[in-house]
Amino acid sequence: MNYGELGKTGIRVSRLCFGTLTMGPLQASLSIGEGAELIRMAVDLGVTFFDTAELYGTYPYLAEGLRGLEEQTVVASKSYAYEREDMARDLEKALRETGRGHIDIFLLHEQESALTLRGHRAALDYLLQARDKGLVRAVGISTHAVEAVEAATLLEEIDVIHPLLNYRGLGIKGTLEGMLAAVRDAYLAGKGIYAMKAFGGGNLLGQIDQAAAFIRQVPWVHSIAVGIKTPEELLMDLLLLSGEEVPEYLRTRVRGQKKRLLVEEWCSGCGRCLAACRTGALVLEGGRVRVQEERCLLCGYCSYFCPEFVIKIF
Repeated sequence: MNYGELGKTGIRVSRLCFGTLTMGPLQASLSIGEGAELIRMAVDLGVTFFDTAELYGTYPYLAEGLRGLEEQTVVASKSYAYEREDMARDLEKALRETGRGHIDIFLLHEQESALTLRGHRAALDYLLQARDKGLVRAVGISTHAVEAVEAATLLEEIDVIHPLLNYRGLGIKGTLEGMLAAVRDAYLAGKGIYAMKAFGGGNLLGQIDQAAAFIRQVPWVHSIAVGIKTPEELLMDLLLLSGEEVPEYLRTRVRGQKKRLLVEEWCSGCGRCLAACRTGALVLEGGRVRVQEERCLLCGYCSYFCPEFVIKIF
């Protein structure tokens, strides 16, 4: 495992960042025990950096899996809050449910532009005050949008940017070339950069060697967050991101875990999930929601907004 500092934050992280979304209730719904065991396995293999969010519902997995390892590990979380009071609530929840004295990195979740950053200013100001108090060590944004990376780069108070980046440009708002240029400029400005969706949320499993080679060779990325829900995925991701050969038996097992988004037939067509989908993968047809699989990143966010619980990843 390689390690390095995340920009100018002084926070040292592993090259692989363990993304906890896929193990949680929005996707695989592992038991707390199963998730904690997988997290401890990752630590034993050298992983020190873990990504979560208020939305994911995975704080209990981290609390159990990292118990007694708080000083050796780094946790990043995110919140959609844009008001001070809501951000205070979400940070307090993260601290309480992870059982940690501080959250290393706290991000404004899914920013889209300079305009959305201004709209979240009260929440950002609260995080900056929390950083001064030692409740968080670094603040920043996560985003799928080139414009948001550019805007965050210009803000001195932003420490970390978590951008979507993969070799096909799947899910990027803007162009792949534009995102690479924005990430380069952010890196040169001293921002900590950890990329997401390098394997396109599972959509690039068929081209995973190309996807891994691409992200390994981007010189402006300090760490790479990958969603992990099985020991096989963990082992393969470690090998891919270190440039080592992946045994065929491991590839076969992971390929056999291919995911898809299912919308049950009893969907009422309320449309709430459409607003949550950042890639336009969901459409209303014939009074119910249909998935355009070529656009879907399998993030599972849409299921959180479904009042009838008819959306699931399997």
